[in-house]
Amino acid sequence: MSKLTHYYNNKIAVVTGAGSGIGRAIAEQLSANGSRVYCTDINLSAAEQTAASLTDAVAYALDVTDADAVGAFANEVFGREGRVDLLFNNAGVGHAGAVIDTELADWKWVMEVNVMGVVHGLHAFLPRMLSQTSPAHIINTASGAGIIPMPRTAPYCATKHAIVGLSQSLAGELHGSNVGITILCPGTINTAIIKNTKMRGSSAQQRQAQAVNHYAEKGASPTQVAQDVLRDVVKGKLFCLTPMKEVGLGWILQRLSPGLMQRIMRARMDQVEGVNATQN
Repeated sequence: MSKLTHYYNNKIAVVTGAGSGIGRAIAEQLSANGSRVYCTDINLSAAEQTAASLTDAVAYALDVTDADAVGAFANEVFGREGRVDLLFNNAGVGHAGAVIDTELADWKWVMEVNVMGVVHGLHAFLPRMLSQTSPAHIINTASGAGIIPMPRTAPYCATKHAIVGLSQSLAGELHGSNVGITILCPGTINTAIIKNTKMRGSSAQQRQAQAVNHYAEKGASPTQVAQDVLRDVVKGKLFCLTPMKEVGLGWILQRLSPGLMQRIMRARMDQVEGVNATQN
């Protein structure tokens, strides 16, 4: 039995946003290592497709912006299982565009899903996870954009920085308890989130098509992300930076020279969106 299987076998895991992308890959890796997985997604059909492909899984429709719905779901899981060993607060949405092109409704939408969605998960699950006698772990999906600011993604960056700060603060509170925490910070990953990202500003459709192509060609696989985070949970790491070559090195450079990193990120965003730098 591998170290991963030894750790995850017979675990009760909850994964939000499990209908596609990183969430689905996490559910697959958990199942492959013996966990029972509660797969949730705002799209029930997508959650059902994920669950149907796993050995021991249940699908639920869940809107993480609805605190009452998240609470009711937590009640059902704890009622059935008596415990939750792993909570992956993974559901999220994307947004790209300059601040001056971003409507207030966009700000509220991104904040509700990416920040309050995690808060609702913590509010519903954490107290009962702390009351368990068995060890438990919470994994909050942030982003490379949560530690490396990117131009033309201010709402998204703000939410992911919020998750990093929230999780680091929570880690201090949980020290010495039975609940650990890991912050997942993926970089460029080939998932559907870029296709569903709300793109604002001039030439939005063209920029989005260019970004989709870039992520498809350059992005790491969701499976790699899932394998990395499951490994880092076992190791008890606070941060999972993946791919390390992209996110880890970027974080170091951001801390050493924020000005240089800002110039690099401007050039990168121009490349991703196919924007001529002289137009910015």
